[in-house]
Amino acid sequence: MLGQCDVTGATKILRVSWDEAWGIMERAVTRGRQRTAPKVVRRIGVDEKAAAKGHRYVTLVCDLEDGTVEHIADARKKESRDGDYQGLSAEQLAGIEAVAMDMWEPYIQATLARVPEAAGKIVFDRFHVMGYLGKAVDTVRKQEHRELMASGDATLKGSKYLWLYSRENVPARRRDEFDALRRKELKAGRAWAIKESLRRLWHYVYPASGWKFWKRWYFWATHSRLEPIRKAAGTVRRHIDNILTYYQHPVTNAMSEGLNSKIQKIKSMACGFRNLENFKTAIYFHCGGLDLYPC
Repeated sequence: MLGQCDVTGATKILRVSWDEAWGIMERAVTRGRQRTAPKVVRRIGVDEKAAAKGHRYVTLVCDLEDGTVEHIADARKKESRDGDYQGLSAEQLAGIEAVAMDMWEPYIQATLARVPEAAGKIVFDRFHVMGYLGKAVDTVRKQEHRELMASGDATLKGSKYLWLYSRENVPARRRDEFDALRRKELKAGRAWAIKESLRRLWHYVYPASGWKFWKRWYFWATHSRLEPIRKAAGTVRRHIDNILTYYQHPVTNAMSEGLNSKIQKIKSMACGFRNLENFKTAIYFHCGGLDLYPC
């Protein structure tokens, strides 16, 4: 019952107290984690999830092949990753082939310190990279919108989300409107075109071709006269070596993001978690791939 609805719903159906229901869930998770045999997780995804208001986060470590949450740690610090790595054997650490993550320095440092030959195994997630460019495009749009409105021009009014879409995701009902905006000589249009072009970086098969494209794109971005785009391009440049490790290890955090969506649903159904340990228990229960049932 707990696997199909939230705790409050299960208490009403089963006519048990909230504490009894949580006790069942906690014992099931403890049982499942004790039964789990040590394994080598070849492809790891590392992501964070907001646990509560006030910038409280948990770090999620996922098996990208099995689609399960393997470890949860408080906060998003270097120690959050160290705790997981310290619990792994030398064989498990050596068996890690790729670690997909965002460009968060504490995660990088923990992985470099613990995983053998980590410099060639870290893959900065393409969706986080594109997220930096998306924020830069939005900044360009906001600045230009203020300038246009000051002169009585409302061209960009109501267009915020159009510039955040990828080309193929623009809603059908607004494609003509967006095409018309792109034909205008707008700074937002140039910024969007630069952002969209970068997506081609992950389409190459051969590293040499990818590097060649990257150099052309970087020149275009840094000579665009769009300061937010220049800054975003600089951030990407500082991490480009481990962005292009994607050619050796074609992994992304898409699986982690999918789990993140499931966790968000769990959080919403519970109307949030005041107790961080209860939040972790719920994640393991629903996303840990555990054998939960009594013998």
